[in-house]
Amino acid sequence: MQHVEVHHHFRAPIERVWERYTDHASWSDWAGLGRVTVARQGVPAPNGVGCVREFAAGGMGLQEEVLTFEAPRRMTYRIARGGWPLADHAGEVTFAPRDGGTDVTWRCHFRCRAPGLGGLVRIGITRVFRAALRGLERDLG
Repeated sequence: MQHVEVHHHFRAPIERVWERYTDHASWSDWAGLGRVTVARQGVPAPNGVGCVREFAAGGMGLQEEVLTFEAPRRMTYRIARGGWPLADHAGEVTFAPRDGGTDVTWRCHFRCRAPGLGGLVRIGITRVFRAALRGLERDLG
């Protein structure tokens, strides 16, 4: 099992960071992952539990399903479709107020279906998480 954990501090208040991060369609604007759409709305609509966000990048049809949505503190998700070579990928993002801003911790764990490549995939996911959070910071201004 591989594990990734990335931390980022935002100068924006927790509610603002939470709202933008969990607005899944807005990822198209700031995450650097290409077009992201909501394939199925969740509860609360549209981004809560049961929401499925779809990433068009790479043509793989990667879909992630929101499992918990505890505004403005915690969201968990899992890959529901696509994502090869990942298996059993599950993620958690937590939000905590600090010094007038927000600490975000984004972690996930997964197995790699390609023998010997788990470490490289872990490094790649770490870079993606860091870049996405930097993009969110720029977006929040």
